[in-house]
Amino acid sequence: MPADFNGTWEMVSNDNFEDVMKALDIDFATRKIAVHLKQTKVIVQNGDKFETKTLSTFRNYEVDFTIGEEFEEHTKALDNRIVKTLVRWDGDKLVCVQKGEKENRGWTQWIEGDLLHLEIYCQDKLCHQVFKKKN
Repeated sequence: MPADFNGTWEMVSNDNFEDVMKALDIDFATRKIAVHLKQTKVIVQNGDKFETKTLSTFRNYEVDFTIGEEFEEHTKALDNRIVKTLVRWDGDKLVCVQKGEKENRGWTQWIEGDLLHLEIYCQDKLCHQVFKKKN
């Protein structure tokens, strides 16, 4: 059975986020604000269907997806582009591949205890975020 991602998750660390934003061509001012934000993730999982919200004082971002079904994602939270996104299970991890104007773009997400780990990558840059379960 896949992992249960349901819950509210509060950010506890955000390593190398600025380098990933640079690889995505995010402007200087947005990068400087975004690296200091403490994000909250709200995830509602019903089997292979996910409703996700990333909340912060700067911008909020929502994306809903079904495992194994490619969809067009509007990445307006940071770079305001449209990418083809596919999320799949790899054991208990969620693995996302995003196809668009940038090479090697996507993320991997998994749970260890009461911590949610999220690795975001673009080109040769990698960010590791950690969230602690609130409820």
